[in-house]
Amino acid sequence: MAVSELDEWRQQAYENSSTYKARTKKWHDQRIREPKEFQVGDRVLLYNSHLRLFPEKLQTRWSGPFQIGQVFPYGVVELHHPEKGNFKVNGHRLKRYHCNSLDSEQRVDLALYAQEG
Repeated sequence: MAVSELDEWRQQAYENSSTYKARTKKWHDQRIREPKEFQVGDRVLLYNSHLRLFPEKLQTRWSGPFQIGQVFPYGVVELHHPEKGNFKVNGHRLKRYHCNSLDSEQRVDLALYAQEG
C-alpha cells in the first residue's frame, strides 16, 4: 500500500464521519420539542415517578387534573387541587390536560346513536 492510498482512505473516512454527524444532528434537531410554558389557570396532569415494587401494566402514572396557581422561575410550578391543596413541582413532570369538550348529555346521545346503528 502506498502512502497516497492511506491518505485517500483517511480522507474518505473523514468525509463519511462528517456526513454521519450532519445526518445525526438533523435527526436530533427535528425531534427537539419546544419548552413547556404554562400559564396561571392552565389545567395539567402530574407524572407520578415513584417506583413501585409491583407496578400494574395498565395503570396510568399521570394524576390530576390540577390547576396552575403560580409559575416561578427555573421551571417551578405551584399546583392547586381542591382536596390536596397547593404544592410545588418541577415543570418537567407536567403535561397539558386536554379535557373533553362534550358535556354528559351529548355523550349519552352519541352512545345511544352508536347502539342503534
